[in-house]
Formats: sequence, structure tokens, C-alpha cells
Amino acid sequence: MVNGMKDYEFQNECVEFLIDKTVDINSKQVITVKAPTGAGKTVILIKYVDEYLKNTDGHTAFVWLCPGKGNLEEQSKGSMENLTPQRDTRNLMYSMLSGFEPGSVTFINWELVTKKGNTALKDSERSNLFEKIAEAHKDGTRFVVIIDEEHMNNTKKADDVISAFVAKNIIRVSATANKVPHQEFYEIPEDEVINAGLITRAIYVNEGVDESREIENDYDYLLELADEKRKEIAELYKQMKVSIRPLVLIQFPMGQPETIKAVEDKLSSMGYTYDNGMVNIWMSDEKIVGDDLTNLDGSAAFLLMKQAISTGWDCPRAKILVKLREGGSEDFQIQTIGRIRRMPEGKHYGINTLDYCYIYTLDTNYKMGLLSSLDKAYQVRRLFLKDEAKELSLVKELRDLDFDGLGERETLIKVYEHFKKKYNLGNNKNINRENLEAGGYNFSHEIDSKILQGIFKNTEELANGGADNTIKIKTMVNTHSHGIYLLHSVDAIKKVTGMQSQKVKNILRRMFSKGKRTKYKFVALENADFYAFIINNVQRLKMDFKEVTSGLGGVQMSLKLEPKTTTFTIPEMEIYKYSEVKKRTVFRLNAYKEYTNEFIVGKLRSEPERLFERYCERNENVQWFYKNGDAGQQYLSIVYVDGVGKQWLFYPDYIVHMKDGTDWIIETKGGEVAGHSKNIDMQVVNKFNAFKNYAENYHLKWGFVRDESEDLFINNTEYVEDMADEHWVDISEAF
Repeated sequence: MVNGMKDYEFQNECVEFLIDKTVDINSKQVITVKAPTGAGKTVILIKYVDEYLKNTDGHTAFVWLCPGKGNLEEQSKGSMENLTPQRDTRNLMYSMLSGFEPGSVTFINWELVTKKGNTALKDSERSNLFEKIAEAHKDGTRFVVIIDEEHMNNTKKADDVISAFVAKNIIRVSATANKVPHQEFYEIPEDEVINAGLITRAIYVNEGVDESREIENDYDYLLELADEKRKEIAELYKQMKVSIRPLVLIQFPMGQPETIKAVEDKLSSMGYTYDNGMVNIWMSDEKIVGDDLTNLDGSAAFLLMKQAISTGWDCPRAKILVKLREGGSEDFQIQTIGRIRRMPEGKHYGINTLDYCYIYTLDTNYKMGLLSSLDKAYQVRRLFLKDEAKELSLVKELRDLDFDGLGERETLIKVYEHFKKKYNLGNNKNINRENLEAGGYNFSHEIDSKILQGIFKNTEELANGGADNTIKIKTMVNTHSHGIYLLHSVDAIKKVTGMQSQKVKNILRRMFSKGKRTKYKFVALENADFYAFIINNVQRLKMDFKEVTSGLGGVQMSLKLEPKTTTFTIPEMEIYKYSEVKKRTVFRLNAYKEYTNEFIVGKLRSEPERLFERYCERNENVQWFYKNGDAGQQYLSIVYVDGVGKQWLFYPDYIVHMKDGTDWIIETKGGEVAGHSKNIDMQVVNKFNAFKNYAENYHLKWGFVRDESEDLFINNTEYVEDMADEHWVDISEAF
């Protein structure tokens, strides 16, 4: 027991695991702990550090990294000072003055070392940080790095800081961690934390949402339900003679002023204001918080917040979370639920209403974690270019920023012709509507959504909520409050097409909205119905617009396009992701030294890429081959033009240098399985034609390569999807 803290067996078992792994010289460097919110991970880490320093040689310094949002490093440092006052706790600036001394625990706000701006370290201070680390190593100090809420900082700058400590062990802790092969892993079962009474027995989502009722206003409806539940919980606490005031958290994903104002007005109409202390707000740019906010009997009944306090903030009386939609379809980040899962007195009451927590949201997608693929399954390694590949020089194409593609009218005509042909549309608007409905378009007057409703035992069950827990709801269109939903939908189409938002919106209105201009009009929807049509059909509209851009209308325009050019050489150093394999094999013909089969495992390379690299490695005519990057100024790029004249860059997959001095540039695409194409690139023909022009202009060998039954075929004449066509030939016939 640490300074009077109650012991829980699951916490002590985790501490023992950490001790065992960090004293074992053969353990893997990274130790990942998956600890549900409410498990007391700060207490676990404090106990671990204390036990480690008590029972080892004392030559270790700890570095405890916390996300900057919510001042978590100050809270963690304060907790350690209370629980283990004998320990040497300090902040980053103190250690930069006195050095990282053995036995010390330095708490660091991530933003100090990773964020640009006023709160970041200056270049001179940053250099001093690395110097102090080097001095500690020189004095024989070992480091153990603790990364709290590790999903929050997954950047190259963060990785550079971690790497500088050259830590014996890196302990990563998160509620959403994943087990990966190259790390030690420990999971605290959520059920054990529930059984200990520390967190709620279940999560109740959208209790009382009535699918038979048309919702007039999202915010009003959810806030009324949440307040009704808050009052019910408060009354039960009162009956039990427990002095706890339940708190409702209202989360705004983006914190847009108009959304906040609408919620403030609604709360005010219900009798809750900042002035009477019943409402608090905690945003990055505004904070009105009472001194007693985190007290069990605090005065505030509602707290308006952004993602800023989704981690590193503890208020056990928070029981209800209202997650509002500001763009129509944001994912629900499940980490946020941790704010309402703690039991206020660390025990269950035996009454479901008090032993559950509550979520009210019209979100449709729930995300379990924020970890990138790099932390999920891969490590990275720096590789250096072989001398023989340093001489390569090719022309790299860049977009001509003076070339802006088709105008709005020409684009409208292309989109119009696509819809007309695909859905058999004409001048009769009633028939047009029937044909569009037959094609899958929804003409509901309301905004249709499918949402979760039900009781979930844990966050994993919630993240995997199935059809049995889904209900349909209808929301009446309000052109004022749903304006941002419309913009969000238009923006989603813009992202897949590259068109400007206003151009997309104008085209949609010309084709589907009531107006004076009738040419190009398929249906004439009233304004509210137009909003509903776009919002309800955004996924289908995205697909249709993508099909328009994949057409060949841009080929003629490409004749006018003269891309900017610069020189490409292969980067002398590259950082590649890799994953451990049982049998490590060096690829002797890769352009980089020490390039192995670890870099071409299934989740890092597509099947045609893996087959092609192995083909090159076996080919006696190949001198070396290079895997080009997927995006970035340092890689080889070629300009292509889509069906509406929009310029894009694509990055061919490989450069192959042959022993006879010729260079091949290769793009790999999904092949065929049992006669069915695996290619998912809708722009493949436009890329093929641009690639062909590029190769002819610069006298290069080239080709698209696809796979079938582990055999490779190449095409550099005319693109056809069917690989049985004569244009696809066995790759061995080419090189």
C-alpha cells in the first residue's frame, strides 16, 4: 500500500508485471499496458516507480510524458507527491537546469517538446534538452520512459524525443492499446475494474430516444433527455442521503460558436446559466469553471467542453455525456466515455440507475482508438542508399498552379451527362425521381439516421454494437441549424473530387433544387427537401462524382497542360516501416542497404508489390530496384488530369535499374482472382495515359503490373481491365 491508498489486486498484479519486465535484460523494449479508464493507471504507475526505485541499484531516471491538454503532467506530478512524498519529482525545466539525475521522475508536457508556438521549446532549449540527456548517459544513468495516454502523441517529433532517451524500457499506457508482436503487453480486464466498484457496471446509450417520433431539433431533444435523467439520478442520491450532484458533460467536436450559442440558449430556457452557476464551460479559448466543479456536490449541473478534456481530467460525479454533431457524421471517440464511467464513491449502489452511465448522441460511428498503424503493428528503421543508386536522375512532374481545369459550366455538363446516362433521366421530373429512387437515392423529407440504443457492458461491446442495437430516427430539416450539415456533405464530395465547395454546391442546386433556371434540372426540390436529399445521399453522391472524375474527358485538356518539372534523385536516407518475421532475409538488389523481407509483410505491401519485389530480387538482369514513396516532395511524381480537368499527382511504385543501363518505372495494381478484378483505383485509365505520355517524353521504359495466381503481367500499350486481353503479357517477356 502506498501512503494509505487502497490496494486492488488487479493494480498490484500490473505493478508486478512491470517490475518483472523492466528488470529483465531480455525483455522487449516497449511495454504496452491496456488499462480501462478508472482502473487507476496513475496510481499503478506511481506504485511501479516507487517499487522499482526501492528494489534496484538506483541508477535509473524516469521520464513521465503526458498529453498537454488538461495539464495532466501537473496532476500526475501532484499525485505522486501526495502518494510517495519521498520521491524526487520535478518538471522538465528543473531537469534541464540540474540534469536528469538517478532516482528522479521528470514529468513532461508533450506540447513543450512537440508543439510549434509560444509554449514550445526554443531551438536553443531543445538542444539543451538533448545535451542534458547525453550528459546523463555519459554519467551512467539509465532511462525508463513512461508514456501516459500514449494514443495522444503519435508524431515524428514525439518519436524523436522518445528516441533521444535511448530508454531501457518504454512503458506505454492507454485505454485503447493493441497487442502487437514486437512489444510486451499487459491488459487489465475491464470486468475486474467493474467488479472492484471503480467504474459503472454498464453504459446506457440513448435511453428514451423514441424512433417513432420525428425530432425537430437535435440539441433540444438530447438536452431534454439528459436533464430528465440527471434529475432522476439526483433524486435517487437524495433518497440515499448521499451528497452528490450529477454532472452532464456536453461535448462539441469542433466548438463552433453558433452551436455553442444554440446550446447555451436552450439551457438558459431550462433555467441553467453561467450566472446562476449551473453551467460551466471549458474550451481551449474560453473557460468559466467554478472552484467546486470536481467536488462531488459541486454547483454546476452542465459542463460544455471540447475534446480538450477527454483525457487527463477527473470528475467522478460526471454521469451523463451528450455528444453533439456539428458536421453531421463525426465519429464518436470512445476515449471520451471514460469521463463518465468512474463511480463517485468508488463503489456500486445496487441500483441500476446509479450504477450505469449514460450517453445521448445521434452519432452513427464509434471509434475504439486513435493509435496509428505505426504504433499498432510496426516499427521503423532508417536505411541508407547504396552508392550505385545515387547516380540516378529523373524528371519529376509537379502541378501547374496556373492550370485550373474545366470551368463550372463544363463541369456541370459532365456531371449532368453522367447522371442522365447512368439513371436514364430525361425531362419528366416525376420519372426522374422514380429512376433515382430505383438507383438507391433517398427522397425522404427528413434527415434519416441509424443510431445505437441499448445497454453495453463495456467499451469494446459498445464499439462493436451490432444491428440488434440499432434504431432509425428521423430529424425534421431546419435550414438554419442544418446548414453546417449541408456544408459538411458538400465538403465530403469536394474531398474526393478536388472541386471547390461552391462549385459542387452550385452543380447540385442546378440539378436537384427548385429555381428559375430549368436547364440541367432533374428534380426541383424545395429548399428543406434539397438539404435532406444531399445530407441523406452524401455517400452515393460521392461515388457518382468520383465516377465523373474517373472519365476520360480530361485527356484532351491534358494536351494544354505543361506540368512544372524538377529533378528527382533517390533520397540518401529513408525511414521504412517493418514488422518482425521468423526468418529474416536481406534483399541484395534493393537500392538501400539492409533492406529485408521485414519491409514487405502483408500489411505493409500489397500482394502485387510483394510479388514484384521478389521477382526483381530473383531477376539476373536487375542491378537494383527502389520502392518509391506514396506522397511527398522527395518522391518521384507524375501529373495526371481527371475527367473534369483537375490535376493530381500520382507516385509510381518502383524504379528498376537494369544491368544494361536502362531504367524501368513500374506502377502495380490489383490483379484478378477467379476472373474478378482486384483493382479499386477508379482513376487507373487516366493514370495509365499520363504515365504513357511521361515515359514517351523522357524515353523511359515503363508499365503497369498486375497479378493473377501469383504470376505477374505487364501492360504499356493500352489499358484494359480484363487481364485475358492481349495487352497484358507475362512480365518475363518485358524484362
